[in-house]
Amino acid sequence: MGIFSSIMGKIFPPKPKPVAAAPAAPAAPAAAAPAPPPPPVAPVDVEAVLTAIAASKGGGGNWRTSIVDLLKMLDIDSSLDARKELAGELGVNAGAHGSAEQNIALIKAVWVALEQNGGIVPASLRD
Repeated sequence: MGIFSSIMGKIFPPKPKPVAAAPAAPAAPAAAAPAPPPPPVAPVDVEAVLTAIAASKGGGGNWRTSIVDLLKMLDIDSSLDARKELAGELGVNAGAHGSAEQNIALIKAVWVALEQNGGIVPASLRD
């Protein structure tokens, strides 16, 4: 599982599993009825979830603008190697690995990717 998948797993609730169709009366063998699709998942207010996590951990540092603080708050590896991996996953090529330029680009890319995956991310985080 990649770093971004780990971030998603901490913010988004697990997807509901499809509901199995009720077994039919044992008559003639027939193809199994397809399971109904899971109900649509409501969009996740990313800022609200992260604010609650930060409050439960006594603040969470500067998670709104620091990729290192965000990862630490989510109990995800924030090492340089982990941030290199995240940069590769998100296609971030700004600055040298570990530089302030890259870290800023990473946090912005995370907000955009969360929004693209069904999160509600306020403009104050994306800008």
